[in-house]
Amino acid sequence: MLPRVHRLTSGDSFRRVVRTGRRSGSPTLVVHLLAPTPGGTALAAPPTVGFVVSRAVGNAVTRNVVKRRLRHLCRERLVGLPEGTEVVVRALPASATASYSELGADLDRALVRTLPRAAA
Repeated sequence: MLPRVHRLTSGDSFRRVVRTGRRSGSPTLVVHLLAPTPGGTALAAPPTVGFVVSRAVGNAVTRNVVKRRLRHLCRERLVGLPEGTEVVVRALPASATASYSELGADLDRALVRTLPRAAA
């Protein structure tokens, strides 16, 4: 489980990250990342993560399994994210059949591509 302070919960936050953040895709997921602006107040905030797992991924049981895997993978990677970073991870239908290690590798690749060069 992600600590409450690291959860992205409001719809406005999801929209802002998806519309204005950097995006990187892989066969199993798409990562949208919005890095804080230098000098902004968001620099003091902890990194936050939100998940989008649509019905296209599978039935409720499959979607919940995918969400749990992604939550656990993101929790392990929070320490590598700069303060104030907001991330939305959108699962694609292929994530339903992907292994834990495949999801982790795709998440790592997408995060590296979306993080600003100074933070990477």
